[in-house]
Amino acid sequence: MLRPILFAAVIVAPTLAMAGNPDRNAIIADYAEQARAADAGFAAFSATRGETLFRTKWPGGDPRTPSCTACHTGNPRNPGRNAKTGRPIDPVAVSVNPSRFTDAGDVEKQFTRDCKSVLGRPCTPLEKGDYITFMTGQ
Repeated sequence: MLRPILFAAVIVAPTLAMAGNPDRNAIIADYAEQARAADAGFAAFSATRGETLFRTKWPGGDPRTPSCTACHTGNPRNPGRNAKTGRPIDPVAVSVNPSRFTDAGDVEKQFTRDCKSVLGRPCTPLEKGDYITFMTGQ
């Protein structure tokens, strides 16, 4: 009897994590609307693309922050440290930090600053949604 319960927990837990917070869902829905406006072929956000965005070393930004991992470490469940100031950063993974990506103003402020620093340009709505989708599954 324990085996079916364990199996159900393994299947349901990720689904519940993705269902998430209504504020986070609203932010994702807004980015989806923006992504659809930019590309009529937009179908869905991708955790795989979000992970690629997180791990890629980008040539256009600040040399101190060539990738998101420069501050957030290779494991988004771990605390990070600002590569420029040394200030501690709470984990970016939603599983460890459930308040992540729940305040639209703060999310946009972080993306505005961090995308410029890492990528050397603003992130697209697709990139923002992919990133949050990846972090929601972490």
